[in-house]
Amino acid sequence: MYTPFKHEPFTDFTVEENKKAFEAALEQVKGDLNKDHDLLVNGEHVQTEDKIISINPANKEEVVGRVSKANQEIAEEAMQAAVTSFEDWRKWSPEARAGVFFRAAAKIRRRKHEFSAYLVYEVGKPWKEADADTAEAIDFLEYYARQMIELGEGKHVESREGEQNRYIYQPTGVAVVIPPWNLAFAIMAGTTVAPLVTGNTVLLKPASNSPVIASKFVEVLEESGLPKGVLNFVPGSGREVGDYLVDHPKTALISFTGSREVGTRIIERASKVQPGQNHLKQVIAEMGGKDTVVVDSSADLDTAVDAIVVSAFGFSGQKCSSGSRAVVHEDVYDEVLERVAKVTSELSVGNASESNVYMGPVVDQAAYEKIMGYMEVGKEEGRLVVGGTGDDSKGYFIQPTVFADLDPKSRMQQEEIFGPVVCFTKAKDFDEAIEIANNTEYGLTGAVITEDRQHIERAARDFHVGNLYFNRNCTGAIVGYQPFGGFKMSGTDSKAGGPDYLALHMQAKTISEML
Repeated sequence: MYTPFKHEPFTDFTVEENKKAFEAALEQVKGDLNKDHDLLVNGEHVQTEDKIISINPANKEEVVGRVSKANQEIAEEAMQAAVTSFEDWRKWSPEARAGVFFRAAAKIRRRKHEFSAYLVYEVGKPWKEADADTAEAIDFLEYYARQMIELGEGKHVESREGEQNRYIYQPTGVAVVIPPWNLAFAIMAGTTVAPLVTGNTVLLKPASNSPVIASKFVEVLEESGLPKGVLNFVPGSGREVGDYLVDHPKTALISFTGSREVGTRIIERASKVQPGQNHLKQVIAEMGGKDTVVVDSSADLDTAVDAIVVSAFGFSGQKCSSGSRAVVHEDVYDEVLERVAKVTSELSVGNASESNVYMGPVVDQAAYEKIMGYMEVGKEEGRLVVGGTGDDSKGYFIQPTVFADLDPKSRMQQEEIFGPVVCFTKAKDFDEAIEIANNTEYGLTGAVITEDRQHIERAARDFHVGNLYFNRNCTGAIVGYQPFGGFKMSGTDSKAGGPDYLALHMQAKTISEML
């Protein structure tokens, strides 16, 4: 009997022992940088001349690792391996499959700081953010393993006299998993484990900005007893390898997290039935957000300021759940703006490997240039209050930025910037605040800061987002506590880390027998 699920605790880095342990992990991992990492195809490690070079975004001269790059020929070999291994893996009992991931979770927990250190170097996560990312990865393994054991019993349906009915779940087939770089460990692990523990086989194509952490995770799953061919690691170009696998007639399931543009393109391609395809492809897609913190006139302003700053600037605003919009009641607008500006101006920005850094770099040159481009848009559309500057001479550093007095329909208030920028808009009353909060094509997360119980009830009904938080920030959903996924163009509302998620990776089967 396995113990009940319990969220993996975060590390308290104010404890000197923890701080020293993390510094030791950073030093250990630094010694392992700039190494080669292989593909994994049918249990065999494969090297290619063509590499994905992973760079530390805080130090452009530092190579985190060189990861072999798959092509279509290798992708086809991986697909055939996944098709073949599916026939055995799907017959494993839920308990046996879950056991692989319980072992993997235990291994990662023992090496928690090591994995977090890789996140610091590969995607520029400050210590606290990296630790939370690794904790969430462990949570996904533990939670989904338990969920699968429970689902292995099927669900109750009624039977009649002389008739026995059952309702069971069975795996779907081969899953193509395309995770993002921003939660480079947590989402990558969660979207890989869910299809695996449900009995599917997987081709994992990680984001090109974070292939090393994915490679280290694949190693752990190998060590934990995953049979050959069940998981195939195929980093590569989205246009070459990604499209090939999405289009493949043997692909049964596609799990994608990333931009709206790529997500809708995948959904469109997956809808086309290819020659030799005898099924409809299931797509799970999480595609971003333009998330709002609403501050009511009755709000506790300390809570409001903290919620806006944490939502906007955690991991440099590079979360689909980041609160890039603040819609504030006119009675408290000036005070909230002034206080947010003061706190923002005091945030530390620098190399994430240093313990006292609140905000590290953005992920790469393209992200840097896109965000800096929006700085110019913001100056035209609103009033720059704090920040607005960047420096990419050594790494991709952008100062946390606050813009004020923006029109609700302005580009800054409609388009996903994916950087450390928060935009303020004034609302005359609570109804208008909710109306503004709902006026984007996204519907992922939102927060409402209010002491008015009637307004809480109204927002719960009318604020159209998949994850709504009251009197706290709008980021940081915890597996098993706040299942995650959004409405509208934010995706398919898959609710990762929740009780319905694994069923998306399986087919329900009704079995009826006359006695």
